[in-house]
Amino acid sequence: MTTTLHDPTRPATRATTYREALREAHRDAMQRDDRVFLMGEDVGRYGGSYAVSLGLLEEFGEERVRDTPLSESGFTGAGIGAALGGLRPIVEIMTVNFSLLALDQILNNAATLRHMSGGQVSVPLVIRMTTGGGRQLAAQHSRSLEAYYAHIPGITVLAPATLEDARGMLWPALQDPDPVVIFEHGTLYNLAGELPEEPEPVDIAHAAVRRAGTDVTLIGYGGTVWRALAAADDLAGRGIEAEVLDLRVLRPLDDEAVLGSVARTHRAVVVDEGWRSVGIAAEVSARIAEGALYELDAPVERVCGVEVPVPYPKHLEDAALPQVADVVAAARRAVGDYA
Repeated sequence: MTTTLHDPTRPATRATTYREALREAHRDAMQRDDRVFLMGEDVGRYGGSYAVSLGLLEEFGEERVRDTPLSESGFTGAGIGAALGGLRPIVEIMTVNFSLLALDQILNNAATLRHMSGGQVSVPLVIRMTTGGGRQLAAQHSRSLEAYYAHIPGITVLAPATLEDARGMLWPALQDPDPVVIFEHGTLYNLAGELPEEPEPVDIAHAAVRRAGTDVTLIGYGGTVWRALAAADDLAGRGIEAEVLDLRVLRPLDDEAVLGSVARTHRAVVVDEGWRSVGIAAEVSARIAEGALYELDAPVERVCGVEVPVPYPKHLEDAALPQVADVVAAARRAVGDYA
């Protein structure tokens, strides 16, 4: 029988999931500030399309957990108005695919009002949405459109990949005087692990090294972070030590972290579920070329979604999205391992 000694210096932890961490983040924000409220399709009585808001209606009431009509433009506009009026709205859009119906509100109103008012008004609005494929939901529910939003000046774009970030990004996002868009990859909601009972504050301005390495940098965000970590495990068995960098913040990109990692490993693989053309991977690759060209010992590799609508059949969906084997193959090319 093995006895584990109690370590009083180790923070107490508890088992949770990504979904539950997000729910706890909402509960914490709503308890801290009575100006915070949640609105969106099915967030109340149904408990959220992905069960993130389950139980919040019963706890906080209909004034602060508001079911909306199926009109993304309408309720996103209402959220912008509430933010202008001094509240701190969290707008949940069921999926990034549907967010295009609200793109006019986000781009032409939320992102521009501070500039167009000469700094007189702010829009302290948080917009959450699910992104990504891998769940056999076909083309209209499986896109990764983060690059559309990372292109827009005037907003911050976050992509929590870990339980800690799922729990900790919402509160600092609500403190931002400008709009913040948070992308949650749909395959992460069931991600399980341990969280401290007393969570540490989360930084929403910088990337994070999730695994240290010396031979190649694997750069991802959201759901691709876990594929990069799995690829790093595979590569380690081949004698290749990969560093895994989680971008976390897609706008503004943390150039210092990206270039610093490339300076350590001299090779880079960017993993992005979005389409290859004019995407996040393209932007990161361009910044590496601009800021660390002479550090590179090999061309930057990109592992991206195939430029087709995401198929429904699983074998075709798998072929269309970046897989661990694709990341491993790209990293091996970068280090010249053709065995």
